[in-house]
Amino acid sequence: MTATTKPDAAEQPSIGTFLKQNIREYGMLIALVVIMVFFQIITNGVLFKPVNLTNLVLQNSFVVIMALGMLLIIVAGHIDLSVGSVVGLVGAVAAVMMVNYKIDYVTTSIVCLLLGAVIGVAQGYFVAFHKIPAFIVTLAGMLVFRGMTMWVLGGMNIGPFPTEFQSMATGFIPPLGTAGPILSLSSFVLTLLMTFALVFMSWRTRTVNMAHGIEVEPQAFFLVQNIVLGVVTLYLGFELSTYKGFPNVLVIMLVLVSFYTFVTTRTTIGRRIYALGGNEKATKLSGINTERLTFYTFINMGVLAALAGMIIAARLNSSTPKAGFGNELDVIAACFIGGASTTGGVGKITGAVIGAFIMGVLNNGMSIMGLGIDYQQMVKGLVLLAAVFFDVYNRTKG
Repeated sequence: MTATTKPDAAEQPSIGTFLKQNIREYGMLIALVVIMVFFQIITNGVLFKPVNLTNLVLQNSFVVIMALGMLLIIVAGHIDLSVGSVVGLVGAVAAVMMVNYKIDYVTTSIVCLLLGAVIGVAQGYFVAFHKIPAFIVTLAGMLVFRGMTMWVLGGMNIGPFPTEFQSMATGFIPPLGTAGPILSLSSFVLTLLMTFALVFMSWRTRTVNMAHGIEVEPQAFFLVQNIVLGVVTLYLGFELSTYKGFPNVLVIMLVLVSFYTFVTTRTTIGRRIYALGGNEKATKLSGINTERLTFYTFINMGVLAALAGMIIAARLNSSTPKAGFGNELDVIAACFIGGASTTGGVGKITGAVIGAFIMGVLNNGMSIMGLGIDYQQMVKGLVLLAAVFFDVYNRTKG
């Protein structure tokens, strides 16, 4: 590129070319919109009712949280089958500490997060430093931690939990006044700030990319995209504000999504994880400690699984031997549906979140329709297969 070339003009493809080049990212977003519109129509408007939107958030927040960690595991070229069992074990430990031994919820929460980290250390050690396939290590972990859960609980349910602990999963942001008869003012103000932040960050990212000569989306597409994003965010935030406001767990989820988006796009360790999954040998030859990177991703996954375990236990107000059963499948499916590659090195945080909500909307919509769990499982399986086929087809074609 010569000094007189204008990067912003030369690096903007047509809308059709841009969509074709980014079909993995925008395809799943379009799929989510289509699914939501379909269920909104088929359920006679029940899907977008404030109470159902709130339930949708509460029911799927733990999947989103674990998908953030699972995405990094998959991008690094591994898999973790143990997260559902870790969820159950952490919930069991929390129940025993708070209910049986009357330990305060703050101390219990810290111990549970540390337990998740220790589990991540143990599994990451075998995968990273002894080169045992993650599939085998975490499959063993799934069995071990499920057995430990049953042992800790003695085969019984334990609850209820202190109100403060429950509020993490079932509480809402204090309204701090109302605007009108039912609108939570604090949640509505937060919605406005969040909408502004999303649009501003999108504009800033595009500006920085243009300054460095990186290809960006066409200007018309950028404007339409951000107008739609702003309108949808305002609408959903307004709907939530008219019920009970923003759930506490939604705030936790948004903070984590923002943090991991920053880590994966703006930090050295994030870029190295993608390089590790893309070509481990080349990454190692470039001087990067690939074993340590793998080790870190499993510790991170353990901590997020522990957080999800506490959220699930708090929401149910009880710890059960079967808590978290099958959660690993939903989390892994969310990542692959959201565009993560089965061979590693590819995937975005936003894609994992979209994948999690595709799974959540499918569950919620089919439940409203009265479809049995048998049909729900079949539909989710077909959606996962279609997403992976889509990924493989695009890589083969490319």
